[in-house]
Amino acid sequence: MNDTFLRACRGQAVDYTPIWVMRQAGRYLPQYMAYHSKMGFMGMAKNPEISAIVTVQPVDEFGMDAAILFSDILTTAEPMGIELLFDNVRGPVFPNPVRSQADVDRLNVFDPEEGLPFVFETVRRVQKELATRVPLIGFAGTPFTVGAYMVEGMATQRYFHIRRLLAEAPAVAHALFEKLTQLTIEYLKLQVKYGAQAVMLFDNTSKILNPSLYASASLPYVKRCVAALKAEGVPVIYYVNGTAALLHEIKEAGADVVGVDNRCRLDRAIEVLGPETSVQGNLEPYALFLPPDEMAVAAQQVLDYGQAARGHIFNLGDGIFPEAPAENVRSLVDIVHRLGRK
Repeated sequence: MNDTFLRACRGQAVDYTPIWVMRQAGRYLPQYMAYHSKMGFMGMAKNPEISAIVTVQPVDEFGMDAAILFSDILTTAEPMGIELLFDNVRGPVFPNPVRSQADVDRLNVFDPEEGLPFVFETVRRVQKELATRVPLIGFAGTPFTVGAYMVEGMATQRYFHIRRLLAEAPAVAHALFEKLTQLTIEYLKLQVKYGAQAVMLFDNTSKILNPSLYASASLPYVKRCVAALKAEGVPVIYYVNGTAALLHEIKEAGADVVGVDNRCRLDRAIEVLGPETSVQGNLEPYALFLPPDEMAVAAQQVLDYGQAARGHIFNLGDGIFPEAPAENVRSLVDIVHRLGRK
C-alpha cells in the first residue's frame, strides 16, 4: 500500500507531498451526480455498495493518496432520536431542534455498531478495495459542530440559538456536548476497527467562537476525542474552518495533523503549531478555476509554505465546489505530485 499519506501525518520522511481534496471530492463527478439524482444524499449514504463506490471514485479518477469515507457529519444524529431531513435547498434540517435540558435528556447515546451498520459495512468494503492502494480516512463532526446544528435546526449564518444557549443555559449546552463526545469516540473507534487507517474531526462551526469561548465550549471535547483516537494507534486530523483566530488553542487539541483553512497563510500557522504537528491544506478552492499555469503558481506557493512543517498533506483550504471542472482537479493532482517531489 502507498503509505505516503500516513507517513506525512506522523512527520516521517516522504518522497513527495501527498494530496487529497476534502470529503466532497466526488460530488463534481458525473458518476456521483447520477447516483445523487436517483437516490438523494441519504439514500446514497445508507447504501454501503453505493457509498463504497463513491468513496473510491476520486482515487480511481485522479490518483489521490488517500480516500475519505462518503458519509456526513450528521449521520450520528438520527439514531439519537432526533428527526433529520435533507432538503435540496436548505440542506440538513432538524424539525425539532434541541433547545432545553428535556430535549437533551431525550437523546440516546446509542451503540454505533447497531445504529449505523451501513457506515461500517461501507468502511469494510472500501478497506477491502483499497487495502493494497491507499489509506482510508474515517471521519466525524466535532461535538460542538454537530451540537450547533442540532440546536440551530438548520444551516445558518447567525448561529443565534447555540450562542444564546451558551449564554443563558450553558449547562444544557455542555450536557449535549458530553453526549456527543461519548458517541463520537465510540463511532470513530469502530471506524478504525472496521478498517479506517486515519480519522478526521471536522469542526466547521467553531469559527463563530472567540478564543475564550472556544477553549471552554469546544476544545475540551475535541481533546478527549483526539486522545481516545490516538490511543487506537491511528493518526488524528483536526480541521477547523476559521483556523487563524484559534491557532494557539487548536494546538492544545493534540492532533497529529491540523487542517488549515485558506484564510490563513500556511507558514504562519506552522509557526504557531510548532514542530510536533503536521499540517493539511490549504489552497484557495477557487484556484481550481485558474488556467493550469496559474494553478501551478498557486500550488507551488502552498508547497513552499508547507516545507516548514513536520509533515505536509496538500489539500484545499475549504470544501470543493460541485462546479469545479473534473479536468482541473486532475491537473491539480498532477501538478502537486510533480512539484511536491523531494
